Amino acid sequence: MLRCASLTKTYLSGGRRLTVLKDITFTVEPGAFVAIVGPSGSGKTTLLGLLAGLDRPTAGTVHLDGEELGALDEDRRARLRAEKIGFVFQSFQLIPTLTARENVQVPLELRGEPSAERAAELLGRVGLADRGHHYPAQLSGGEQQRVALARAFSSRPRVLLADEPTGNLDARTGAGIIELMTGLNRDLGTTLVLVTHDLELAARARRTIRLSDGEIVGDTAA
Repeated sequence: MLRCASLTKTYLSGGRRLTVLKDITFTVEPGAFVAIVGPSGSGKTTLLGLLAGLDRPTAGTVHLDGEELGALDEDRRARLRAEKIGFVFQSFQLIPTLTARENVQVPLELRGEPSAERAAELLGRVGLADRGHHYPAQLSGGEQQRVALARAFSSRPRVLLADEPTGNLDARTGAGIIELMTGLNRDLGTTLVLVTHDLELAARARRTIRLSDGEIVGDTAA
């Protein structure tokens, strides 16, 4: 599903080169559940952005479902993301002027697909069947993250990328989000790759990739 080879990312900072990722190589099979862990500054979020095609590597390649992202122009990469990738962010990234249901409908409407029934179904799946007409400001943090999950799964993505999905939540609410994510991975077969500091969430993954100083220092299967 995902394959990166000799992936390197370097930035210019204050006239100096800062290498954030160094020679990263691994493959993620369809339906896998992979946690990427490591200390702050180890390159986890940068790696997730490269896997999504949101940024280009300085060297190396990323293949998503057989297509090399670096060989595509921005329009084609954007279409590929819309067709095959779902995102869940620590900060939820909901549109504040849209209701929960409308937020879930956005990816479907962009694809020209019927959206109302699908949005209602997904909100019910994440336990928010009665909150569809509420705006993000009227929802708790855990409820907002549930809406974000429903939105991410609305277009039936082949792969879900999540950046600290429980980072802004208390332990109990975070545990509920973990259950939802693992259930959706299991029931829908969606490939799940997440960056996390949450040890409980990482422990639920079937594979853990550990980064340190931009390099893979561990890759273990559960």
